[in-house]
Amino acid sequence: MPEAKIQFYSSEPVVALLGNPNCGKTALFNLLTGSRQKVANYSGVTVERKEGRLALASGKNIHILDLPGAYSLYPRSLDERVTCNVLLGRAEGEKRPDLVICVLSAINLRRNLRLVLAAKRLGLPCLVVLNMLDIAQRQGLQIDVAALSKELGLPVLTSIGIQSSGADSIKAFLSDLDWRNLSAMQSGSSDATLENVASHIAHTESDNIQVQKILQNLGLDKIIPDQLSDRLDAVLLHPVLGPVILVTLLFCIFQAVFSWATLPMELIKSAIEYLGSIIGSLLPNTWIRSLLIDGILAGLGGVIIFLPQILILFFFILLLEESGYLPRAAYLLDRVMGSVGLSGRSFIPLLSSFACAIPGIMATRSISNSRDRLITILIAPMMTCSARLPVYALLISAFIPEQKLWADIDLQGLVLFLLYLAGILGAMGVAWVLKRFTSEQFRMNALMMELPSYHLPRLGNLAISLWQRAEIFLRRVGGIILIMTLALWVLSSFPFPPEGAIGSPIQYSFAGMLGKALAHLFAPIGFNWQISIALVPGMAAREVVVSSLATVYALSSSSADAADALVPLISKSWSLATALALLAWFVFAPQCLSTIAAVKRETGSWKIPIVMLAYLFGLAYLAAFITYRIASYLGLA
Repeated sequence: MPEAKIQFYSSEPVVALLGNPNCGKTALFNLLTGSRQKVANYSGVTVERKEGRLALASGKNIHILDLPGAYSLYPRSLDERVTCNVLLGRAEGEKRPDLVICVLSAINLRRNLRLVLAAKRLGLPCLVVLNMLDIAQRQGLQIDVAALSKELGLPVLTSIGIQSSGADSIKAFLSDLDWRNLSAMQSGSSDATLENVASHIAHTESDNIQVQKILQNLGLDKIIPDQLSDRLDAVLLHPVLGPVILVTLLFCIFQAVFSWATLPMELIKSAIEYLGSIIGSLLPNTWIRSLLIDGILAGLGGVIIFLPQILILFFFILLLEESGYLPRAAYLLDRVMGSVGLSGRSFIPLLSSFACAIPGIMATRSISNSRDRLITILIAPMMTCSARLPVYALLISAFIPEQKLWADIDLQGLVLFLLYLAGILGAMGVAWVLKRFTSEQFRMNALMMELPSYHLPRLGNLAISLWQRAEIFLRRVGGIILIMTLALWVLSSFPFPPEGAIGSPIQYSFAGMLGKALAHLFAPIGFNWQISIALVPGMAAREVVVSSLATVYALSSSSADAADALVPLISKSWSLATALALLAWFVFAPQCLSTIAAVKRETGSWKIPIVMLAYLFGLAYLAAFITYRIASYLGLA
């Protein structure tokens, strides 16, 4: 997770954004904070949060906290418990909010109002923000804001989260607010506690009656269908057309990952080659030159070149998320996932794992069923995370020709799609096996989730999210990947070869000795000693495999040109069978150390991480062995 750029001080008022999922709360948060935000984890748990600072026109700074979405303050899942604990002042290291902004979706007041009534009982000052008012008006909903404020006994403002000026009224309100006297916005008991089951049922019944009364008084008690969303869902959720459209979308995304990234990747490659030629011409052939060219430039440049592909993939994922399509995808996959013992609710954590397994594992806290949550944690690392993409892209570029198939389908994009599909099918297979082992406890849970209205994605939100993704990637490049690259260069450069030694100096180094020792273990699956070396630092982060290969082959090459590209080097050195075996290995390869640590934190013991490491290593070795043997039999070795 990225570290904070902003220091928040205890003297700053704390404002918490509270709301149901899909109410536009995060879009409003981005409007209020802009790019001045940080992503972190709640103390003692691993649920992601966002914090930001709002500088008011009055000169006062406000600390804004975006709480996990919740449907009630009687927590059914771990992320809802985090929301409750923050509001009650029970979160470790967290100050209790001075003000709660209850964000309501104007197109779904019936459900959203229940959370406002629950928040009032906590005794915290509350401000109600009616979001998505433009969508409500297009659907024919006319909401009397003053009447709603009177019914709730709280101030009510309006906002449009997709407009740059959509939060101006909130900023003006907070700027004029007397922060020393918030009693007019406060009701309920200040010593409110988490409800037990009996009080929750009683409050739910009372809240339902009160909500119905409010809607009747406002003339909003009749449900007005969202005709546009209904028409789209008739096609996108069709039992036959829906899955076909979903698979087609995913296929087109992976085609774009290669075709769209060609130009920016060539530009990055040219820049790295140019920088390498400058350094090579300025420095004599010493260890400093080798460190800069064969170590840092070759290692980091070999990873940075794949940044465009990562950003293109995330652009499409964010586009689907912002438009409201992802919950539909979960609905479509519910039956498929049910066949292996999971529900569609596991889809969102698994989808998050395509970015990184860590937030995917964290997202399982929204799964209330403990068995489903554990199995989702176990299979989340098999989703093809963005760290695998540089490895896939490297091998595909080196060994899969650039050619068009039928209907102008790009062969490289097709192979990438099949690799992602292999990870998904492998994960479903593991879930099916685990279902058999837990057959006595197995119980299908009906999928209940909200399908939000479709809306156009906001380019500002897409830009902020893509920038955060790029920042995370570059931080890893400048952090752990740089450290591991430097460490590998040292191990690959020392000790010096003896007098009269034949071959490249790296073969006599510590790394060369380690690689040759490991090569005995990996020889049955076609891996040479250079690959064996790269797999070791790859446990720190998947991308390190690419930088490690670049460093190892730069030190192994007899050419003095620092800019020698890794793709032609490995395409000459490896057989196609070896490349295919390495691709199969990375479909199931054991996760990076940070993922293992996240699993340990989530499960509370080392048992599950050890089981995960063992079965992933076994699957990876078996898949690589079968792939290599079949490819060798076909004469590809």
